Amino acid sequence: MAGGYTRSVVVEEPGDFCVRGGIIDIFSPLYDNPLRIELFGDFAETIRFFSPASQRSLDHVHEAVILPAREVTLEKARLDVIVGRFRVRALEQELPRTTVRDIVQRIKEQGVFPGIESLTPLIYDRMDTLFDYLPDNTVIIAENPAELAQAAEKSEQLAQVNYDKACSEKRLCVEPKDLFLNWEEITAGLARREAVSLAPLAVTGIGVRLTAEADIADNSDLVLAMDQAKKTDHPAAPLVRWITAQKEAGHTVVMACESDRQGGRLAAIIEPHGVDAVTGQSFPQVHRPGRVFICRGRLSEGFVWSGNSLSVATEAEIFGPRVKRPRPGKSKVHTELMAFSDLKQGDLVVHDEHGIGQYEGLVKLSLEGTVNDFLLIVYRNDDRLYLPVDRMGLIQKYMGVEGMMPALDKMGGRSWERAKEKVRQSAEKIAGELLKIYAQRKVKAGHGYGAADSRFADFETDFPYEETQDQLKAIEDVLEDMRNPSSMDRLVCGDVGYGKTEVALRASFLAVSEARQVAILVPTTVLAEQHYATFVQRFDAYPVKMACLSRFRSRIEQRRIVEEIKKGTVDIVIGTHRLLQKDVAFADLGLFIIDEEQRFGVRHKEKLKRLRTSVDVLALTATPIPRTLHLSMMGIRDISVISTPPEQRHAIITYVCEFDDTVISEAIRSELARGGQIFFVHNNVRSIDRMAAYLQERVPEVRLAVAHGQMAEENLEKMMMRFMEREVDMLVCTTIIESGIDVATANTILVNRADRFGLAQIYQLRGRVGRSDEQAYAYLFIPEESRLGKDAQKRLKVLMEHSDLGSGFQIAMNDLKIRGGGAILGASQSGHIAAVGYDMFLKLMEEAVAQLKGEPRTEGLEPEINLPMSAYMAEDYVADIDQRLSLYRRLAKMSDLKEIAAMKAELADRFGPLPEETENLLFKIMLRVLSVRAGVKRLDLYGRQLCLAFSEAHQHQPLGIVQMLTAGKQQYQLTPDHLFKTTLAKGTPRVMLAQTKNILIEIAQHVNS
Repeated sequence: MAGGYTRSVVVEEPGDFCVRGGIIDIFSPLYDNPLRIELFGDFAETIRFFSPASQRSLDHVHEAVILPAREVTLEKARLDVIVGRFRVRALEQELPRTTVRDIVQRIKEQGVFPGIESLTPLIYDRMDTLFDYLPDNTVIIAENPAELAQAAEKSEQLAQVNYDKACSEKRLCVEPKDLFLNWEEITAGLARREAVSLAPLAVTGIGVRLTAEADIADNSDLVLAMDQAKKTDHPAAPLVRWITAQKEAGHTVVMACESDRQGGRLAAIIEPHGVDAVTGQSFPQVHRPGRVFICRGRLSEGFVWSGNSLSVATEAEIFGPRVKRPRPGKSKVHTELMAFSDLKQGDLVVHDEHGIGQYEGLVKLSLEGTVNDFLLIVYRNDDRLYLPVDRMGLIQKYMGVEGMMPALDKMGGRSWERAKEKVRQSAEKIAGELLKIYAQRKVKAGHGYGAADSRFADFETDFPYEETQDQLKAIEDVLEDMRNPSSMDRLVCGDVGYGKTEVALRASFLAVSEARQVAILVPTTVLAEQHYATFVQRFDAYPVKMACLSRFRSRIEQRRIVEEIKKGTVDIVIGTHRLLQKDVAFADLGLFIIDEEQRFGVRHKEKLKRLRTSVDVLALTATPIPRTLHLSMMGIRDISVISTPPEQRHAIITYVCEFDDTVISEAIRSELARGGQIFFVHNNVRSIDRMAAYLQERVPEVRLAVAHGQMAEENLEKMMMRFMEREVDMLVCTTIIESGIDVATANTILVNRADRFGLAQIYQLRGRVGRSDEQAYAYLFIPEESRLGKDAQKRLKVLMEHSDLGSGFQIAMNDLKIRGGGAILGASQSGHIAAVGYDMFLKLMEEAVAQLKGEPRTEGLEPEINLPMSAYMAEDYVADIDQRLSLYRRLAKMSDLKEIAAMKAELADRFGPLPEETENLLFKIMLRVLSVRAGVKRLDLYGRQLCLAFSEAHQHQPLGIVQMLTAGKQQYQLTPDHLFKTTLAKGTPRVMLAQTKNILIEIAQHVNS
């Protein structure tokens, strides 16, 4: 603890540690993964790394170094000395005595607290520097000393400004010279060691330069010829001519490709031209005149070196430039293991049979000599239900409508059934209306596209990134839908910059390749222009005519484009709401793409509904609105989720804090220093100009502009374009930037009064930054926490929990929970959702939809397993109740024996050898899984007597039991009330469990064959 470590239930972050019996988990900042140390007495028996995501062990190591988790550590023995120094410094600053008293109180309560690092010189006797840590023979290289000096001077000035501000606010602080080295001290440190200064080459003046000459030619002629041949019928001809010329000159020809896929593509292109290339080998070490090699490698550019008879071409020179990617950094992964700990005592839960009750914690009960864990749920009149933990699947946490609190149901009463029946009738009505729309497109035949050809494959390989698995799956889903004669209606949900546009591009290519038109609807003019530029660039090598229909086009241009759309001479049109006007008619519309679907209102969507029955519709969104998400979750709309980030993308670092001059100034200046741009969101038109003036006063050097929705359209678009063209450093704006502006150089966003925004809205705003490989920052300014509303606190908590990449879908799900189901299907449904909870409402909706579709729907089987043995997770084995609940929840959801084996290995790994009760629990879950397969709804084992009750609805061939009874030679019997009974052979409890397992397997074989 003195080393800055924090005790936690699960070790996920550097600085966390956890003790469970003889196992210590600790995350030292020295390593990428945390350590698990297993003790035998006072000795470390094993040390191994483990994954913070799965909590499973990775590599074993012989030794490990545990570094302090923070820059500052407080030793109890020196605490009096440190406090004395605080008092002396407070006297020098003429601060009130209460200042030091408050700091000492914080140290006693919290230990090392945030911000104590600024007082480091008062805590330690001397401050070491980087020079003190470097070995004596270290060579230090200083790149561009003049720029380093400028940066050091700026840093000094900033530190002085912060120091002066802290003094004026009567805060305990130390002078900058005590915390940081100045440039003179740094140069003195360099002078005492071997140091190399790298200064930029002088543009003018004559100096002595060492040069070496080589007769090397570049490949600029090849690049130019390949670029010009792209639109011809023989795009590979210049490459073949170049290879032939180099072979005739007696050169070894090497073509470097960055991936095996591109190497294979290149070999397939040149083979029909009689060029035989050697593939799959490394760079040839020996000169091979006239031979052609395709090697995997990365070069900035190719060359022809006549002196060495070597000709090299790169992938970029042949196919065009591709984006270079750094190695992916670490990404934090949250699994359900960490997530299910939100069921707290006092929460409302919904039981499938008994209705709404109140969860009152885990209770251990002893029944007939066995001890087990139960969830205690209290109903009206203090009725109590003790639910075995292995049947947790029967309950869900209650999610209703904000401000509508339900009454507890009575166990065995009729109130719950009456409420469910009312909601069921309402659900059937809604389902009927929804299905009417969506059934038409299933029934009405659309256009079934053919298989992708070689030109489509070329278009795919022109994509300058490596596709993620999720992205490939989404693309395949869309193409499969388009090949199907029924009209497509698919939602692709993925975070900003995750590759949704590429899905749209490939769908568009398939449509235009069969002479169908494509319309792309976007919410803003700026986004229309950006998409238009992207589409023009990607379709540059193909005979596809594109147009952009927006306010940026004159009326004459708009009329011409509308006329060309009618004639069918425009293949792809990208536009704003202008596309939905009456004068726009298509010759043969095949695909309609809606980007940022959540930005369009009901009126626009009514117009789109008329298209949905005959045209393929593809909707793209980062955070789906609850209604859309709801329809997709029910299977009425198809959904594809892209949740894997591109490799070079960093998670946006998000700070939630009070409005502070220093934080704002530093954030703006830091972004300016790295040549970036900033958004400042102030969602109040009346005071936005005052805020802009205030910011200009704080940071005079920033070039800022104001943009909001009440400005004249021309002025607004002009401001947006100025920002995109980098004439402006900071845009002070309202939420108009929520979607429709993609600026790769904007990597800092500051949002004033973030508590007033919806969750999806903040997420969309935050998504305006971090669209390149630069680290992005979001500052959310809020009033004092005590003044935040309950919903605002929930929203910010969710946002901080989902600050990782790919969280848009989880954000939308949480938005659904916070806003409640009432926002999904209109206010008229709020009462129904409040009565039964959102999960039950969704379930009843699914039943209604399935019934109207004519699809058989069988309730999931939750067998009751009664065994004469204690089966639970002991408190001294898994101490934290949230962790036990999480493990119980996972066990209750298991449906495969492999999952149980994996869980057993995980428990042994994380918590040590399994106690007998935990072993029994896993046996119980195993029997539950086998019971589901065998269609057994109840299993009772008392002594040697095994009794099973069946659910025929969950058996494919219920009569298979008769065959088993016949073959069993009176070993088994079936009672008049259809109970299956048998007497097991004598043995230990484990032996009888094994016999029970075998009988269940045999039953499953008979009833499912």
